[in-house]
Amino acid sequence: MNRVMVNMRSKEIKGPRINEMRIIPLAVTDPPLLNSVGVHAPYALRTVIELITDDNISGISEIPGNTEINTMLEKSREVILGADPFQLNRIRKDLFDRYGAIETGNRGEKPWDDRKLVHVYSAVEVACLDIQGKICGRPVVDLLGGICRESVPFSAYLFYKFEGAGGPLGYDIDPDASGWDAARQVAARNPEEIVAQARAMMKEFGFQSIKLKGGVYPPQEEVKAIILLRETFGPDVPLRFDPNGVWTVETAIKYGKQLENILEYLEDPTRGQEGMAKVGRALNLPLATNMCTTSFEEIPEGVRLWSEDIILSDHHFWGGLRESVSLGKVCQAFGKGLSMHSNSHLGISLMAMVHMAAAIPNLTYDLDTHYPWQSDEVIAGGRIKFDKGQLAVPREPGLGVTLDHDMIKKLHNDYINCKITHRDDTAEMKKIDPDWEFQAVRW
Repeated sequence: MNRVMVNMRSKEIKGPRINEMRIIPLAVTDPPLLNSVGVHAPYALRTVIELITDDNISGISEIPGNTEINTMLEKSREVILGADPFQLNRIRKDLFDRYGAIETGNRGEKPWDDRKLVHVYSAVEVACLDIQGKICGRPVVDLLGGICRESVPFSAYLFYKFEGAGGPLGYDIDPDASGWDAARQVAARNPEEIVAQARAMMKEFGFQSIKLKGGVYPPQEEVKAIILLRETFGPDVPLRFDPNGVWTVETAIKYGKQLENILEYLEDPTRGQEGMAKVGRALNLPLATNMCTTSFEEIPEGVRLWSEDIILSDHHFWGGLRESVSLGKVCQAFGKGLSMHSNSHLGISLMAMVHMAAAIPNLTYDLDTHYPWQSDEVIAGGRIKFDKGQLAVPREPGLGVTLDHDMIKKLHNDYINCKITHRDDTAEMKKIDPDWEFQAVRW
């Protein structure tokens, strides 16, 4: 029986304590996907965290990895070891009191988030919730307030890309691949190839909506791809488009007007809350963001300016699952929509996203996911299967997934051997085109 004792004299609840913390950096095969900053390296870095209590109950989580985040995780042992996994408010306060002054990362100009401490806490929180669920015999969604939907819909996430498989193959092709595994390797550098990518992904996973990552080619070329997607799939398949913030306000307005009757929403066409607000006032088209409003501190100004209509949450940089549920309440209070941002994640993060989405009543847009682009997995049973673009909410205690330790060992060895220490899409692009430079505003 799990140990939870009450001292009747002091009313002190004596619960489990965390007595082991495993930090496991991984390198995950990643195809050469293009974005405004450059191109993905052959491997994406993830870090798996496993917390084990003195009752030998294990909780797991996963976050984007780099040497700086991993160093912060190592420092956090001073707070985590010996802590009660139910006392998340105390853990968060202790972490930020101790290390908040040395937090130097920020959302910045890039499509990913460099903040370290917020990633660390999100990892600890998810692992602790996994432990709590196993102790209580309830799924994580129940610990977040209960289930609002039995399954969670995701969107096909299309990318411009170079030919190649990623991982040890790099830009080579695996000739034995078939189905989506083969389609994932094919180049997509024009509208016709983007449509072919969409067909293959939707056939494999059954997605009912489509998102295109842009900011790679001149605006008119990417708009042509969106128009061809609409012509191919018809008006019943919602479309989203993300220029990654590299358009000027004027460019965003010009091309946004061409997309007003086509898109479900336009994501981060330009930089900053003020720029987004100017674009929003000029268009009859909802704007979404995962770049200009990315923390609770930024919400008041985002509401004052109305810089976005939809916020794309990400529990890795919003501070965990519970904070993301709180974000849902804030969005509901101010009449903003809510969906979810993605990253090159494995099944642990995917299941955390599912639990979170199932607990938020006003999350009304299909979620982003990079999962089709990843071929590796670290959870027992292998790759998670989508059913008509949706994932059922696990009802097992905790997250509902466990580790495949053989795959953990393999991907950790890949991390050691690949010699990548942090994400740098610009450096990867320079290997192909030495004259290429990242520009925060390109068109």
